[in-house]
Amino acid sequence: MPHSTVVNGVSDGTQHTSPTVIETPLLIVGAGPAGAALACFLSHPPYSMTGIMIAAAPTTSDTPRAHITNPAALECLRDIGLEKQCLSQAVEGDCMTHTRWCHDMTGEEYGRIYSWGNDPKRRGEYDSATPCHHVDLPQTVFEPIVVQRAAAEGWDVRFKTSLLSFEKEADGKILSRVRDDLTKIEYLIRSDYLFGCDGARSQVIRELKIPMIKKPGQGLALNVLVKVDLSDFVEARKGNLHWVFQPDQEYPDFAWSGLIRMVRPWNEWMFILFPKPGAEWKEPTMEQYTQRCKEIVGRDDLPVEVLGVSKWYINEIVAEYYSEGNVFCLGDAVHRHPPFNGLGSNTCVQDAFNLAWKIKYVSQGFASPSILDSYSTERQPVGLGVVTRANQGIRDHVPVWKEMGLMEDTVEKRMAILNSLKDATPEARERRKRVNAAIEGTSHEFHGIGVEMNHRYESSAVYLEDEIKAGREKPEWPEDPILQHKASTYPGHRLPHAWLNKTMPDKEHTSTLDLAGHGSFCLITGIGGDKWIEAAKKVGTELGLDINAYSIGWGQEWVDVYRDWEQRREIEEDGCLLVRPDRFIAWRSMEMASDSEGKLREVLKKVLGRP
Repeated sequence: MPHSTVVNGVSDGTQHTSPTVIETPLLIVGAGPAGAALACFLSHPPYSMTGIMIAAAPTTSDTPRAHITNPAALECLRDIGLEKQCLSQAVEGDCMTHTRWCHDMTGEEYGRIYSWGNDPKRRGEYDSATPCHHVDLPQTVFEPIVVQRAAAEGWDVRFKTSLLSFEKEADGKILSRVRDDLTKIEYLIRSDYLFGCDGARSQVIRELKIPMIKKPGQGLALNVLVKVDLSDFVEARKGNLHWVFQPDQEYPDFAWSGLIRMVRPWNEWMFILFPKPGAEWKEPTMEQYTQRCKEIVGRDDLPVEVLGVSKWYINEIVAEYYSEGNVFCLGDAVHRHPPFNGLGSNTCVQDAFNLAWKIKYVSQGFASPSILDSYSTERQPVGLGVVTRANQGIRDHVPVWKEMGLMEDTVEKRMAILNSLKDATPEARERRKRVNAAIEGTSHEFHGIGVEMNHRYESSAVYLEDEIKAGREKPEWPEDPILQHKASTYPGHRLPHAWLNKTMPDKEHTSTLDLAGHGSFCLITGIGGDKWIEAAKKVGTELGLDINAYSIGWGQEWVDVYRDWEQRREIEEDGCLLVRPDRFIAWRSMEMASDSEGKLREVLKKVLGRP
């Protein structure tokens, strides 16, 4: 079949017997949070890499689906200088102070819970865990930030371009057939690597036939984007999530309950409506959507404008593995789940951060291709945990609904239970206790810093031999690993955060995280660790690596003025930590080694898979 010659995606109008093949080292399919973040991490210096990023969508997201941006993702964006830009366009955490349960947006409240680090009793845990904090950054705002950065750093970004198929050639390269959906012209792209960041309907996953671990979904949900000014009613009870229940009304089948989410304070909202379980689905009219939204607002005198409606399914799906050869999948392509706990786009960004440095190191000859196998080994367990937790987040709400009578099938039964909560009877007292306990039980969704930060990688890219030889067990997770974060320097854990100062400060304090990362390995030691710093220079030169080395302590380049690093480092002052470019601990020496240079060389070669 003849094809038009395509150069940079534009047809010259002539016919040829075969399509033009465009050569590129990297092809990313999907320009959402996973794909665009991956492009940014790959193109950021040092060892900048660029290629082609395609997306079937006509532009970046037009609906603000994902919105909670957590510290674990912001730490990754901080590494490439994007955190400040994200914060400048985000809604700060004080607009996310509470999650509420209420009759309507302007009326009676049933209860509140602090959320996203705003509980005064828990704020210190968040501050000690990370230099970053939660913000509300809708996907409609975040995606343009990362796509524009990727394009500015050299990526060829092509929207309205679909991946049709791909095959591996004899030399190991990947030949992908794509289509310009505007001109309907098909052409070929040959790449060294292919990255499937193409969401829940991933063509890359289908082509690879990667098995998916599936549990029964929890039904349909509707996103209704609404413009309504609620400034006068929300300012005194701030929150970005509001559960609305109206037991005194007959539930329409398409919206028996609603979760109202702030998009922009306080005049743009996402009304997330849940159809009645078991009811036959009938598409509502725009008038029905508008009427239901007015009922949820609770005031007839407030103008309500429905801007758009979209559907999504509550999935519990994760891929069995994330990569095959030089094809890698990340983001929603491999973990599909509801937005509870706000983990979706954050996990996408972290998938990309884990993978990018490994691709760059292999491409530069610093690491063996075998290190790429560690991507799936490290990130698939994280994805499984995220999918499980997000779905449990929905189930955690069921006790609230049950104890408040909201799941009863008639108005009379619902109101009888709700009204009984005001009684002075022993039965009512016990029910009130159960309601309060049920609301507190949702804290695993709204204050789950543990599930956000408690990641431990176990792979060939983590050196554990010294820990095993010394009989040092893996640190136990906290009693509640969803709610509580465990900082540790045990290999495979993220580098603990602590604020440091220069001996003669020339700016505000600096996090230990800011010493690490930036595309390089980092060695951290203390007083008496001079030989480690010398070894880092020698071994780095020998292996062609940039290894940033720092000493922390009294009279050193960096001073532990708050003494937090002393409490978190878990090594002696003359020991050392070797930190990977993604700020996870690759290895540690509890004290000075007799042959520091030889030991560091051995560890780095093992971690990088080099002979």
